[in-house]
Amino acid sequence: MSASEPPRPDRAPAGSTATSRRHGLVAAGCLAFVAVMVGAAYASVPLYQLFCQVTGFGGTTQVAASAPATTSNREIEIRFDANVAPGLPWRFLPEQRSVTVKLGETKLAYYKVENIGAKPVTATASYNVTPAQAGYHFAKMQCFCFTDQTLQPGEVLDMPVVFFVDPALADDPDATGVKTITLSYTFFAKAKVAEPVAAAPPKPGEAGKSPL
Repeated sequence: MSASEPPRPDRAPAGSTATSRRHGLVAAGCLAFVAVMVGAAYASVPLYQLFCQVTGFGGTTQVAASAPATTSNREIEIRFDANVAPGLPWRFLPEQRSVTVKLGETKLAYYKVENIGAKPVTATASYNVTPAQAGYHFAKMQCFCFTDQTLQPGEVLDMPVVFFVDPALADDPDATGVKTITLSYTFFAKAKVAEPVAAAPPKPGEAGKSPL
């Protein structure tokens, strides 16, 4: 080919091919990033709950199948707090304001709840303890908060919670000054699931008609 001959139209410049390859890699990277972020959004809530349960973060309490094998002479005061979310027609109170327990000692306490509304209501209780650093050492063996609670109008229930404070709290440098722990519950009404709307019956004279 002579120096004056124009370049062939069917031959793309090398720079154009490299640019297209880079654009493809960028697009693939963006799609992968979006997929990861969507997956993280779906997993964030259960992962956060698991993190709180394992670490006691934010005053999240622990769940135990059995009590500690030993107890400590160190005593700690447990105070009880009860709350109801706005819109839930329940009266909710602890049956004792506080108890004193030894570390490792299993204790039974009661809350009382009453449906003062005119309809059956199902609710669930959220919970935590303060100070937050005590959450890792506060364990419940039995609790009404483990399941949803349904009360009929005017129904009253005594609801137990069986708990202990792990003796390891005495060796936790973050909990050295903890002498009182407040166990707090808040009941929230469960959201109702919308029922499917039945199809309207056909008007007289329209039964059996087929669309044109």
